[in-house]
Amino acid sequence: MTRLVLASASPARRAVLLAAGIDPIVRVSAVDEDAVAASLPADTPPQNVVVELARAKAATVAADLPGFSDDCVVVACDSMLLLDGRLQGKPHTPEIARARWGDMAGRSADLVTGHCVVRLRNGQATAEAVDCSSTTVHFAKPEPDELDAYIATGEPLHVAGAFTLDGVGGWFVDRIDGDPSSVIGIGLPLLRRLLGDVGISITHLWNHPT
Repeated sequence: MTRLVLASASPARRAVLLAAGIDPIVRVSAVDEDAVAASLPADTPPQNVVVELARAKAATVAADLPGFSDDCVVVACDSMLLLDGRLQGKPHTPEIARARWGDMAGRSADLVTGHCVVRLRNGQATAEAVDCSSTTVHFAKPEPDELDAYIATGEPLHVAGAFTLDGVGGWFVDRIDGDPSSVIGIGLPLLRRLLGDVGISITHLWNHPT
């Protein structure tokens, strides 16, 4: 039985897979995202940046899977918000989250998510597929007291772009153009295609507890 290993600590990504019939094994990579991004050429396109981050996470986890690598697929993702030509990751502090909301409130931006899928057989990587999804997010304008309350929850500090679609931040998203699962952090339509590219049908992964 092929097992799906999710190389992410994100509960939102795991929840998307669970709702879609897949119970993944979770293994968190120790990749330094800032270091990987800094190692790329300055003119690297935004979509390539998130793909390379996802690839680094997948490679790290795939290299250390004792007991699972006989027949499995490692899936890694990385999401950032592209606003005014600049990629924005997790703000980490209330001050940065507030500044980002000051820039994006009432505007639109693209949430780009890099995906990497690595197929393992008998401990060896036999195939890899990568790509990026992009979804346009149209933000509302939170009232000052609403933004204060949202930042106080701590939620926007630890998510790409300082917002969520599936959490408290969903109150401040007017609409999206694209795949909602990709905004949450793992795009099901794209993942289905990438799994097919490495020879795995999603139906073989459904409802197989790990």
